[in-house]
Amino acid sequence: MAYIDYYGVLGLKKDASEKEIKSAYRKLARKYHPDLNPNDKEANKKFQEVNEANEVLSDADKRKKYDQYGENWQHADAYEQAKQQQGGRTYSGYSGGDAGGGGFNFENFGDGGDFSDYFQSMFGNMGGGRGRQAKYRGQDYHSELHLNLLEVTESHKQTLTVNGKNIRITIPAGVENGQTIKIAGHGGAGTNGGPAGDLLITFVIKDDPQFKRDGNNLLKTVSIDLYTAVLGGEVIVDTLNGKVKVPVKAGTQNGAKVKLKGKGMPVYKKDKEFGDLYINYQIDIPTELTEKQKELFTELKQSQQNL
Repeated sequence: MAYIDYYGVLGLKKDASEKEIKSAYRKLARKYHPDLNPNDKEANKKFQEVNEANEVLSDADKRKKYDQYGENWQHADAYEQAKQQQGGRTYSGYSGGDAGGGGFNFENFGDGGDFSDYFQSMFGNMGGGRGRQAKYRGQDYHSELHLNLLEVTESHKQTLTVNGKNIRITIPAGVENGQTIKIAGHGGAGTNGGPAGDLLITFVIKDDPQFKRDGNNLLKTVSIDLYTAVLGGEVIVDTLNGKVKVPVKAGTQNGAKVKLKGKGMPVYKKDKEFGDLYINYQIDIPTELTEKQKELFTELKQSQQNL
């Protein structure tokens, strides 16, 4: 197995922090994402390498094995098991006799042979002499799917390209920014007949210019004129599923809030359940008044003072 420098793939040093690994992965995954590089085989290859590197380095246990065993990290458990069965001695390349009657030095192996082939020859017949090879699960792949708020208000299907294959998935209504879903069996192939890994898709939902999301609820600022705020009336409000008329009480204050029940986001995987839409009123104060309007406001002020 050829050695792949996962740190180099992500442009990092070996002592990189978890935060640095995550940041580098997100940046490169966006750069080489198949949706942004259609029909670009080189970009697709880079995207696969970035996913593979992140899969290993973002997992503390896998990263530890990789740092110790390099490209043979997937065989680390088999090596440790074999070492225990052989009395705790290490194996790789034969290093000659010792006080204990001979042994192998794992650390000196790797430059002159393939670790996978070595395991097959040394330990392939373990486990009752049946010659069975250990099965290893394939790597999980990670991908990001960028959507806007309206695209997650209803369940719909979308086709993704992963490692050159088109995968049609259902995006459930109500998924949140940063939420991850698993598509079983669409990751890397297993070894020796082992199961395939999974595809993990993280949703990145852009901020909406009209609505601010708070879980299943939505927040929206609506402007009303001074006269409607003072005298009352109604205002037309845009919601996710159309316009509605909302009554405005006389004497409404700036910053007052009203709730439109059931006009928020659909609740994830709960059919016909919705959050609420909260309206925050912002009163527009007139800045250019006619002389007549100024006179009327003056009269209103004086009448208020005489009460």
